[in-house]
Amino acid sequence: MDPPRLDPHRGSAAVYPQAAGFYPPAGGGHPPAGQAASPGHWAGSSPPPAQPAAPGQWSGPAPAGWPAPQQQPAVPQQSPAAAPQQSSAAGQQPPAGYAAAPPSPVVPGPAYPHGGASPAPGPAWPASAPAGGATPRPRGRALTFVAFGLALVLAVVSGVQAYQISRLSDRLADTDQRLATAQSGDGARLDGLEQRAQALEKQAGAQFNPEAVATAVLPSVFRVRAGQFTGTAFAVGKPDTGGGTNLFTNFHVVESVWVGGGREVFLERTDQRYPATIVKVDEVNDIAQLRTTSKFTGLVTAPAAVKPGQQIVVVGAPLGLQDSVTTGVVSAFREAGQGSGPVIQFDAPINPGNSGGPVINGQKQVVGIATAKARDAEGIGLAVPIKVACDGFRIC
Repeated sequence: MDPPRLDPHRGSAAVYPQAAGFYPPAGGGHPPAGQAASPGHWAGSSPPPAQPAAPGQWSGPAPAGWPAPQQQPAVPQQSPAAAPQQSSAAGQQPPAGYAAAPPSPVVPGPAYPHGGASPAPGPAWPASAPAGGATPRPRGRALTFVAFGLALVLAVVSGVQAYQISRLSDRLADTDQRLATAQSGDGARLDGLEQRAQALEKQAGAQFNPEAVATAVLPSVFRVRAGQFTGTAFAVGKPDTGGGTNLFTNFHVVESVWVGGGREVFLERTDQRYPATIVKVDEVNDIAQLRTTSKFTGLVTAPAAVKPGQQIVVVGAPLGLQDSVTTGVVSAFREAGQGSGPVIQFDAPINPGNSGGPVINGQKQVVGIATAKARDAEGIGLAVPIKVACDGFRIC
């Protein structure tokens, strides 16, 4: 049975039961002389200030269904000077006029959750408890959601870029195809232009141009002086193996020198004179081969025989007049009698001094060697075919 509760003294501060302890006045110190301190407060002092809950006590109202714990005043920190006085006053009786402090009740059971034993120091309840007992979500799950979101964004961006690249690739392929088609058309047009140009060149070459022929041939044609006689000679073929130039002329032009045992003749062009040697002669076909150590451009010989009506140019030195040019056509291609080879008949005017000169076609090729003219007639000239000369001397 609990002891009876004592009401506080009227007009004085409430008395708080405390086992073997005292409440010092605010500011500390000893009780006044001649006055004993009652357990719980000093006489004439104000009530002790509110103190925080001591370890093991509730800081607020007790939970529903639990009995209210006995309130006990907090024990303030005591100074070292007050400790002996408390010890000395522990076994004394209160003086007259002071009520004795009842013993502190012991509240077993539900006052402390651990069977009456004092809990460990600290608050009985945490500052705030999560509602409904829910536990906070782990941080790793939030990071997972963030990573998933980033991956989704990257996938969308990659898809858009892939789509754009695909469209660009298609456009580039279409452009390449159009360029290839345009280039093919340009190539076809260029081929057509080249073919037309070649055709025009052939037509231009087919047209007879005596000026162009004479310009190309004259640098290779010379006047020959053999003793008292003059005639014409022309360079032919490639340069000689010894470094000189081979030439053709008529045998009757150099006959006097050859019969007299001489071999040296002279080539004249403008104001220059070049010595040459008689290498070989063909008296039947009226052909002679000359060689000089000077280098000149040889004329090209025609691969085929001439035909009647073909236009020609004859270059020579008639009556000693250098670089004379006449034109005509091939009148006929005739077989000569009395063991001689065939001859070319043409109508281009020639005179003494033209002997040994080249007969040139429209392609600037040598077709024959002018050798004679008919007496008491006009427009009948004769030439040895160049094939006869090339077959006999092998210098073409």
